Amino acid sequence: MKLTFLGTSAGRPTKSRNVTSIALSLPEPFCGFWLFDTGEGTQHRLLTSGLKLNKLERIFITHLHGDHLYGLPGLLSSRSYFEGAGPLQVYGPVGLKAYLDVIFHHSGVHLGYELEVIEIQEGVVAEDSRFIIEAAALEHRMPCFGYRITEKSQQGQLKLDLLAELGVKPGPQYGKLKRGEDIMLEDGRHVCSAEVVGPPIAGRVITILGDTKPCDNAIVLARGADLLVHEATFAGGMEEKAEAYGHSTIRQAAEIAQKAGAKRLVVTHFSSRFDDEAVAEMVDDAKQLFLNIEPAADFAEFIVKR
Repeated sequence: MKLTFLGTSAGRPTKSRNVTSIALSLPEPFCGFWLFDTGEGTQHRLLTSGLKLNKLERIFITHLHGDHLYGLPGLLSSRSYFEGAGPLQVYGPVGLKAYLDVIFHHSGVHLGYELEVIEIQEGVVAEDSRFIIEAAALEHRMPCFGYRITEKSQQGQLKLDLLAELGVKPGPQYGKLKRGEDIMLEDGRHVCSAEVVGPPIAGRVITILGDTKPCDNAIVLARGADLLVHEATFAGGMEEKAEAYGHSTIRQAAEIAQKAGAKRLVVTHFSSRFDDEAVAEMVDDAKQLFLNIEPAADFAEFIVKR
């Protein structure tokens, strides 16, 4: 699984940073991707990233502030021009459907694929054979959500050396054992699946938070996450300003990661007052609280391994 940051600036774009959007590329063999927020210019960033809109399966909007949303109507419209673009689900707070309905009505947009807009509440908002996606309310100046993406556990690996010793040949019998079925060999011996299949492989957990000041739900969503994405609009020492605007400092983001027991923290959504050098200094300062912290940058990629 891979996160690609398409925009990392707060409020408005800068020369080097676009406003918020993150792409989550799914593991093989699926090869699709999801988007988390779609600030203005997101589809332009996608053109450079190499991600194709016909591979986009879901969009999750954290809240309805423009720097997280204004790129959505154009992106949805452009997707109609991509061959093979199938149904698409868009998740977000109450008001998202009305926003899109008004824009599409007055601009005469007709989509060439099925669009489902799902206005969410807290709890599980989506689930399939691969993933569970949960949402919880954060504390911002308007309704805002964070998302926890949990990859479901996979069956353990076959113990190939043991199977060779037992005389089990590759083929349909491997498949039965992998599915948890016991088999009988030609000589009458039984082979138990539990003896030749390793333990289940735990899935990965990625937490992506919208704009927020420090809150309990941020910790709940990030509990034990392999990777936590947390906003860091302000530098350490600017907590009073962050509180006034419903945001966090980078030190507060580090504290949330530490309290949640997250394995890795990527900070984003930097105020336009901070250039890359200032961001690097902020990260170095926050390492006193949480060592495994990294700054996002536009087009930066972060691999999340098993």
